[in-house]
Amino acid sequence: MSSTLFLPHAMPTASLEPLIDLRGAGTSLTPQRAKLLHALDAHGSISAAARAVGMSYKGAWDAIAALNAFVGEPLVSAETGGSGGGGARLTETGRRVLAFHQALTALQQRLLAGQGEPASAGDLDQLLKRLGNLMLRTSARNQYEGTVQAIQRGAVNSEVILDLDGGDKLVAIITNRSVDDLGLREGGSAIALVKSSFVVLGDPGVRTSARNALAGTVLSCREGAVNAEVELQLAGGRRLVATVTNESARELGIREGVPMLALVKSSHVILAVAV
Repeated sequence: MSSTLFLPHAMPTASLEPLIDLRGAGTSLTPQRAKLLHALDAHGSISAAARAVGMSYKGAWDAIAALNAFVGEPLVSAETGGSGGGGARLTETGRRVLAFHQALTALQQRLLAGQGEPASAGDLDQLLKRLGNLMLRTSARNQYEGTVQAIQRGAVNSEVILDLDGGDKLVAIITNRSVDDLGLREGGSAIALVKSSFVVLGDPGVRTSARNALAGTVLSCREGAVNAEVELQLAGGRRLVATVTNESARELGIREGVPMLALVKSSHVILAVAV
């Protein structure tokens, strides 16, 4: 996902609509779609959010489907059925994308306020830092923001348990110094990074010494020249990517819809924080 910050010249700022447009192949997060996500977060319903922003129900569904495809994982988790017609909520990824869009919009509004009270350097610096945190770039295919549930310190290393919501958790073993340097604390937020090559796949119910055993269902299995990229839908709603050999994928019978267990050693989980 790339971002474009439009800064038009010689335009009056009093009636400006946010012009931030996060673009990708074939779609973009326009201001109208950002308003839809914000309304959905407030109302917990796609139909109510569509009414709030003046969109049709079908238009809202189409916009959400396009954004889900754009980002590569769901921004909205929807439930159907029931007398009320079900509900919907933003996923953690959806909240992160919306926060990124809001931070860009705030930065643009500050920069456009050239004839009014100028934004202080400190304010702009804080906004730029926030954008940097939201645009964390890494080679790790799997990135999960969560809440630190517990920290168990040992003589040298600490065990950090990260709650990813939806019932999924990740355990990481890092040094005590890293815990202190990152400022980790119970109740605080952290980002877990897991390279796809560090994920081992196995059949559900398999016994293992790996601290992290995440149950999921295969969404896709794409074979390359040597390795296959396997994408799982985890029980808590998040997605996980694993890289295994083509031979292993065939031996395990990995195909769409098959339940699998993703195993990750706690020493292979990297933690990061937003500063």
